Amino acid sequence: MEKDFKGLANQYKKALLDDVIPFWEQHSIDWEKGGYFTCLDRAGKVYDTDKFIWLQNRQVWLFSMLYNQLKNQPEQRDHWLKVAANGANFLAKHGRDADGNWYFALDRTGNPLVQPYNIFSDCFAAMAFSKYALASNEDWAKEVALQAYNNVLRRKDNPKGTYNKTFPGTRPLKSLAVPMILANLSLEMAWLLPSDQLEEVLAVTVQEVMTDFLDGDRGLMYENVAPDGTHVDSFEGRLINPGHGIEAMWFVMDIAKRRNDTNTINQAVDVVLNSLNFAWDKEYSGLYYFMDAEGHPTQQLEWDQKLWWVHLEALVALAMSYRLTGREACWEWYQKLHTYTWSHFADPQYGEWFGYLDRRGEVLLNLKGGKWKGCFHVPRALYLCWQQFEALS
Repeated sequence: MEKDFKGLANQYKKALLDDVIPFWEQHSIDWEKGGYFTCLDRAGKVYDTDKFIWLQNRQVWLFSMLYNQLKNQPEQRDHWLKVAANGANFLAKHGRDADGNWYFALDRTGNPLVQPYNIFSDCFAAMAFSKYALASNEDWAKEVALQAYNNVLRRKDNPKGTYNKTFPGTRPLKSLAVPMILANLSLEMAWLLPSDQLEEVLAVTVQEVMTDFLDGDRGLMYENVAPDGTHVDSFEGRLINPGHGIEAMWFVMDIAKRRNDTNTINQAVDVVLNSLNFAWDKEYSGLYYFMDAEGHPTQQLEWDQKLWWVHLEALVALAMSYRLTGREACWEWYQKLHTYTWSHFADPQYGEWFGYLDRRGEVLLNLKGGKWKGCFHVPRALYLCWQQFEALS
């Protein structure tokens, strides 16, 4: 693949604006009850009307983000704000319990189905309402965003609270998901937060990710470690989630770029390259979903599936890595991953992208959205890669 950065930028831009966004606009918006349908089959037909808070908030974020980022550019669409408002108003009315904690799932009309059992619903609410407030200039949306963000800060050391199934004290573990998402969330909310609070949270989270969860000898991100950052010899303690580790690294690069911190950028790039070497399926190509650091069987039976978000986050990380460092290894890996991802996940017949492939790269679930896949990873990655390659053009 030649280094045709302009051509790549146009490829991502066209896929985003002419394919993926129109697919969700046409099929997912519940104008009658509010919010969005995310359970869409290959052609976009709704097969389940339940509404999952992660995906509802992520779609509010996505349409608000595009409206904000493309403001005053020919690519912007005014109706994106109406799409975002349809979700924001529904969620503001139905998304939280009496204590302000965000549920995990609602039925179509907004009745709660699943309790607020961890803080990630709150994380995505803070992201969504921050971007929606910026787009709409609605003060109430700022208040919702800050309340959700403060919820995350309050609960981050015990994310599941009363819903935690583990027995306290026997084998305490902390998860990479919490500091990595808090770092990205705080950057997303930079315009709403006092600068000293923002910088403190960014510094603490990056330090924790790059010290406690990074195994310096192997150059890999572990998913769970003991509170002091040491490894625990158990299923959870040996778990490597390549997609999470790689996604965390572009979050870190984004923060380090703000500070002109080239050492941290290069350290993050090293982790991306090590993760790709570790997780690449040498027989069938693509990246594994879960792995055991010591090569033991994983407890996740879906460990060898090839998932959309893992590959898309890796494309973002590689595009960003190459733009920031110019390292040829990043470009070589980008070409390899681009070829696999575009040829296996994109659906030229019905639009949007498949989410779940088996190890051999065959479509495993013939859907475009469900309980976990919504209007988020595909369009976000397409937008970010478009911007990276446009900057390189």
